Amino acid sequence: MIKLLKYLKPYWLFTILGPLCMLLEVFGDLMLPSIMATIVDSGVMTGDMDVVLNSGAQMLIWVGIGVFGGIMSGVFSNLAAQNFGNDLRKDVFKSAMSLSFEQTDQFTTGSLVTRISNDVTQVQNMVMMSMRMLVRTGILFVGGLVMLNNIGGQFMVAVGILLPLILILLYFFICRVAPLFGSLQKKLDSVNSVVQENVNGARVVKAYVQEDYESKRFFKVNQDYSTYSYNVMKILAYLMPLMNIILYGAIVLIIYIGGSSVSQYYVDPNTGVSAGEVMAAITYITMILMAVLFLAMMFQTLTRALASSKRLNEVLNAKPVLVPGSITEGKDVGTIEFKHVSFKYPGASGDPIINDISFSVKKGDTLAILGSTGSGKSTIVNLIPRFYDVSDGTILVDGVNVKDYDFKALRDKISIVLQKAELFSDTVENNIRWGKTDATDEEVISAAKIAQADTFITSFKDGYKTPIQEKGSSLSGGQKQRISIARALIKKPEILIFDDSTSALDLATEAKLYKALGKSDMTKIIIAQRVASVKGADRIAVIDNGKIVALDSHENLMKNCDIYIDIYNSQLKKGSVINDD
Repeated sequence: MIKLLKYLKPYWLFTILGPLCMLLEVFGDLMLPSIMATIVDSGVMTGDMDVVLNSGAQMLIWVGIGVFGGIMSGVFSNLAAQNFGNDLRKDVFKSAMSLSFEQTDQFTTGSLVTRISNDVTQVQNMVMMSMRMLVRTGILFVGGLVMLNNIGGQFMVAVGILLPLILILLYFFICRVAPLFGSLQKKLDSVNSVVQENVNGARVVKAYVQEDYESKRFFKVNQDYSTYSYNVMKILAYLMPLMNIILYGAIVLIIYIGGSSVSQYYVDPNTGVSAGEVMAAITYITMILMAVLFLAMMFQTLTRALASSKRLNEVLNAKPVLVPGSITEGKDVGTIEFKHVSFKYPGASGDPIINDISFSVKKGDTLAILGSTGSGKSTIVNLIPRFYDVSDGTILVDGVNVKDYDFKALRDKISIVLQKAELFSDTVENNIRWGKTDATDEEVISAAKIAQADTFITSFKDGYKTPIQEKGSSLSGGQKQRISIARALIKKPEILIFDDSTSALDLATEAKLYKALGKSDMTKIIIAQRVASVKGADRIAVIDNGKIVALDSHENLMKNCDIYIDIYNSQLKKGSVINDD
């Protein structure tokens, strides 16, 4: 938790003013019982109304000071805590975004969402309460002891008897409940994960009529979270009644001690305490024990925040597995070369996904990669922008090892279009412009035309200003893919990668797209399932079980590669119409 306090440093003034203003409120509270004792002893008991009125005016002044201090303490504490939470949340998000895919998978998406939202809120609440309630609790406790001792040392007996009981009680609950909050947050991770999966996969759930199944799955994790939370709260529920018993016991003890002292006071004022002082003593002992009671109430927030701070530090302290280099420019622009590359996903067992792969692509050439599902096609292209590091071998982009590149410099050279189009809740033009934030309207339209998206975009009522719903749910699969392609093209990259990203397009539209792309000097890597999609490439790599079994043109593969011939015949049987454009 101490490591996170650095986020308060920029707001040190608010952090100081919040507790200082709380001092005013607490000091006002501490003054009121003494003034009340004066009203009772010197005013009510003697019938002196001037004392009553003057002391009453003093009480109003102190109440006003306390109210002002309380309000300003709330303002400054909230300013400090809200800004603290804002900066912390941004850094946790930034750290999460810097993690490699391997690390993101280890944390899980649901857990990261919980940490960035709920865990930050828990710590933020603790910061605010620390500046207000902890300060108030500490000063009330110490100030109450001092004021109580000033009234009469005999009243300290009640504190000496009851305070150890409270401390023992708090220690028991701290030891019992504190470890449970970390587990509680993990239960919340599970709830968020199931919700996220079902929101993202809503269409699949509905298509397979699995609403009941997924509801039961959510009910289960939610019930686990609720039950666990209930058990934790049930333990804490015993704390408050026990504290109240001790509090009322203290009041009884003060009255018992004060009863005999009052009778002595009216015989000899120097040997006892007055009725007003007994009233003040009751108020002060109540303040002392209520301060401890407030601490008990804060215990839930404090312990939960400590568990959350540990989870946040796990993200903040996570060092990215992939470390960027420093090179920003290569030598042979637009070239790609694989040298004996093998790769196995981190933590996976068994054989490598790809094994001893070597090939090169010259600037402006098109390399197509064809193979069965699970053969390693997508893995190959994920290694080029260095989403993962190779297990063995070397990958060169522009003649430079990808490990030596600065991440931004490397990925600025590459545009990759995935089969699953990821769009954002924004307008069509802003989704395309996402690839180049300073792109002009003309560049947006030009990229859309090459991607064969302009026709359907202009058919919308608002054209390029048309809002896209979350994850592109308002568009068809083919429309989403074409907008994603336009987003990649507007960047004007050296290297363009299609990872089966035209699967939702018909052959005619796909042919027009490749014909338009053929006019550019970009180096292109196209992963596809359909022979018709790749037969026009300069070279076609046939992948089988993670190895390149053939690498040649369509014409030569039809003569020399049995696997390619089998794929061709299974897809394009005699009598099929083949578009060679």
